[in-house]
Amino acid sequence: MALKRPIIFVGPPGAGKGTQARRLAEFYGVPHLSTGEMLRDHVARGTELGQRAKPLMERGELVPDDIVLGIVEERIARADCASSFVFDGFPRTMPQAQTLDEILKRRNFRSPLVVNFKVDHDTLVYRIAGRRTCSIGGEVYNVHERPPKVEGRCDKDGGELIQRSDDRAEVVRDRLAAFDRQTMPLVDYYRSTGDLAEVDGSADVEEVSKRLSEILARHGADGNRA
Repeated sequence: MALKRPIIFVGPPGAGKGTQARRLAEFYGVPHLSTGEMLRDHVARGTELGQRAKPLMERGELVPDDIVLGIVEERIARADCASSFVFDGFPRTMPQAQTLDEILKRRNFRSPLVVNFKVDHDTLVYRIAGRRTCSIGGEVYNVHERPPKVEGRCDKDGGELIQRSDDRAEVVRDRLAAFDRQTMPLVDYYRSTGDLAEVDGSADVEEVSKRLSEILARHGADGNRA
């Protein structure tokens, strides 16, 4: 199995990007690059970047480009990204997209295939407010749609399931408003380059995975089917 070009998933918080990015990365054996997870790791370890990002994340605000790009550029330079990778929720702003384009060209990657996950806001607030994350391995559950077998505990490692501060309903609505203002212009940007596909993120997980597989083949991203 091989990916022939980088994949970027964009869409509002809670649209299912993380779940599908994990699945896709595991299937093809490539890195799943989530700036959210990388930032939370820095916060947990108390790094300088993490200390700068923490109060912004707790308020549901977007982290400034200089912090995000510092993490991303270091990560994309690692050997495991040499063939391809799946970006989950990055880029979020036009400057980020333009800088990422420069990085990809410099490293001789093909232009990325961008998939926009479309879900209405009410559904997203319901989803995210019910989301719980394993404190050990980061596995994500949802008390409404994908509950753990034992309440409050991860199925894989028994870790405590917690609700992230930025998953509270009132914070979620602020995050969605920020997304509309700053990230939606990316959809038009990538559509103009011909590298955009769209998927209905409100469908169930298996159906979204099926549609993504079809999109990859249609856009020449799947080396086994193109």
